[in-house]
Amino acid sequence: MSSIRFMRTFVAISRLGSFSEAAEAVGLTQAAVSLQMRALEEEFGRVLFDRSGRLALLNAAGQELLPEIKALLDHYDRIRQPKQAAGQFVGQLTIGAIVSSMSILAKIVSQLKSEHKELGIRLVSGKSAELTHKVARGELDAAFVVGTGRRYPGTRWTMLYQEPLRIMTHVSIRTRQPQDILMQHPFLRFDRSQHTGRQIDRVLQKMGIMPEDFLELNTIEQLLGLVRRQVGVTILPLLKTQHDDDLNDIRIIPLPSSLDAPTRDIGMIERRDNRQQAITQALYERYAAALLG
Repeated sequence: MSSIRFMRTFVAISRLGSFSEAAEAVGLTQAAVSLQMRALEEEFGRVLFDRSGRLALLNAAGQELLPEIKALLDHYDRIRQPKQAAGQFVGQLTIGAIVSSMSILAKIVSQLKSEHKELGIRLVSGKSAELTHKVARGELDAAFVVGTGRRYPGTRWTMLYQEPLRIMTHVSIRTRQPQDILMQHPFLRFDRSQHTGRQIDRVLQKMGIMPEDFLELNTIEQLLGLVRRQVGVTILPLLKTQHDDDLNDIRIIPLPSSLDAPTRDIGMIERRDNRQQAITQALYERYAAALLG
């Protein structure tokens, strides 16, 4: 079914705007993608791309054809889907998760796959914003990510749990006054390119504090390790999945009550047209149950 493969490449180019990026997404060389698109244009009897610039942009004919090709691929995927017996999950899914959600999710996926022999689930980790965009573009079936309050067209967000933001210091620091802690010690900052980092930055602004930044990282575990080694202090979400051993030598201090208890929200995002919602719902429900257990 070479035409089906060519049409999937066509959709990838329309989404990514580049033959080279589409080639990486579908696992081909750029030359192979170019040949596929020439063949597709010959099959449909029309030019589909504006090749005058550096980007691969669909021309009017390509834009007109895009929704038809997407609908055809959706229909093809539906008829290829094995008919599942009552109570059995079948099919292939790709699920994303931020690092702090991955350990629980991996156990759940392993259990589901052992119970449903025709079910295949591939897990990928990444930054929350990156995973969210991949779900919105249809590259992932669902993802467990940080909620930002922003809604993406065609997607559904379901809250799973909340993690309160806390000041974290080494146990050797005796003062418990938030302002004193943050002003008197080097500050280990969470990556401000991420929603959580920007949220922490807003907390500092509301407190009227400009700490002495020592470094900026995007990994909670690494920041906690630096706190243990007395490099500095930080503000981080108190992970729901964290074990007590992970917080050895760390003192956890609440933020001032005037800040209205800021939290990092974790949930599942999926496309509304996801044909495997029964499976993603099972993942969500088992994750919620694991948190209670």
